[in-house]
Amino acid sequence: MGSTDTRVREIISHAYSPEPVAAIAERAHVSEKTARKHLNTLSDDGFVSTQPGDHGATLYSRSSESLVVEQATDILEELSVAELRERVSELRSTIRDFQEKYDAESPEELSVKAADETLTTQSVDHDQVDADLLEWKTTRRNLAFANAALSISSAQRFINDENVPNSKTSASP
Repeated sequence: MGSTDTRVREIISHAYSPEPVAAIAERAHVSEKTARKHLNTLSDDGFVSTQPGDHGATLYSRSSESLVVEQATDILEELSVAELRERVSELRSTIRDFQEKYDAESPEELSVKAADETLTTQSVDHDQVDADLLEWKTTRRNLAFANAALSISSAQRFINDENVPNSKTSASP
């Protein structure tokens, strides 16, 4: 099944809601003490987030930052920067289409409008609104990941450019 730290990392990599160490330890087939040790290391590395639970217990979950970096890295492995820029443009267009269709700036605003319309009329197609809400939220999330991937790519190019000596700084007097 793999090493202890690998098992704990695998379990926590799929824990998007906070969980107590006992639940993670049980699924990783390790003691709570061992799980806590590995979870604390993962927390120090930024892979895990912690928060206080009931009765002073610590709850652990996958950090949103590590998830964003993982998703952005996966995107960069699949798409060129040019393809990614095109995808960002398409995602922005889809969001603008939803904004225009529903005269709302966000899915949350649409939810409020749909609820208000339900109280005053029965003409709301709830199934269509629900489907569009889900797609809008997914598109917005995908756009955030794509923008993160572009930012990482840009940062990597910047770092790589700094590591290439230029003639002014590397020339001898």
